[in-house]
Amino acid sequence: MPEKPLDFRAPPPSPIASGRRSCVTNDDVLSDFLEHSLRVPDLILPDKVFPKQKFIESPPTVDFRLLESREIESVSKILDSVPRIGCFQLVNYGIPVEVIRSALAAATGIFKVPREKRAVVTRSPERPYGFEEVHGEDETELSEEFVWCRGGALKLEMEGIWPIGYPNFSEKMENLLSDIEKIAEKILLVFRESSWVYEDERSHGEEQVGPMCYVYKHGQNVSGEERKSSLRYDVIRMLIRGIDYSHALCLHVCDGSSDFHVYSKKGWVSFCPDKDALVITVGDQIQALSGGQYKHVMGRPIYKDEKEEWISMAFLYSATSGTSSNGGWSKLDKGKTISVGQQAIVAVLVTLVYQFLAYVYSKF
Repeated sequence: MPEKPLDFRAPPPSPIASGRRSCVTNDDVLSDFLEHSLRVPDLILPDKVFPKQKFIESPPTVDFRLLESREIESVSKILDSVPRIGCFQLVNYGIPVEVIRSALAAATGIFKVPREKRAVVTRSPERPYGFEEVHGEDETELSEEFVWCRGGALKLEMEGIWPIGYPNFSEKMENLLSDIEKIAEKILLVFRESSWVYEDERSHGEEQVGPMCYVYKHGQNVSGEERKSSLRYDVIRMLIRGIDYSHALCLHVCDGSSDFHVYSKKGWVSFCPDKDALVITVGDQIQALSGGQYKHVMGRPIYKDEKEEWISMAFLYSATSGTSSNGGWSKLDKGKTISVGQQAIVAVLVTLVYQFLAYVYSKF
């Protein structure tokens, strides 16, 4: 018998329910309730409330020569400005203009190194120095970043990909850094004398890093919309990632910048820096060791001249980076400490007294 073919007929359609009126007495009330309860609320997206930018007058300008002599007005300017906006400006700091401009000019060659060669000196958790990794397919970045530091490892790697220009650049950076360190040490003394005393921070078991410098190349021929998008990205990036290395002060070399942005968790402020002034921002070490009196902020210069390529530098200075043998910071009124040698002498004396008392007790 031939097999009966399978029946693939679709099932009959479901019956259509006849229209009915709602059993609710007041149908208008129900409709109004559903209309309001099912409506999607108006969400306030982050880009509408963030970033919160405030334009302020330029922070006080401090004369470094007066600061060295502990002129009261100069010290007061720093101690009044830092709690409010976390920064101040420094002039007459003694670094020749030629030294700064020479280092900035030499730094332009770093960003001319081909991208395929930069891969061997790209920053990573194991390598705190080198080029910042570029994400995305577009190679025309609005800004580029390079982290320079002392050390033979960076020198060997950079001379391998930029053998002609790097020795000259490194020498100029060493000269500039030595002057920057002297300035930073004098500024730290102001905070020490007003709030803290030194102590050896190495006993805390924290790994200390030497002075480092962020070298930035600011893009040119950028449209207004691209610049606005870049600024928004900078705010989010800096507030989320922040500065990778713990520091007490950050000294910004930003001659020619049209604006300077100071970022904090509360938002960001903008001002126009003075010509040839160093902008000093407070780091996380001062915030922690001042009990939160001075807030950690991050600064970034902004260049709006589209016809020229600009270079800026940000030197990170740690409380343990200087020549002072005492190291880091602690709060005032900590109390005197007893050295290990003194503790050993006390232990020997206590032992002798105990043995003498035990001998006397056994005799009597």
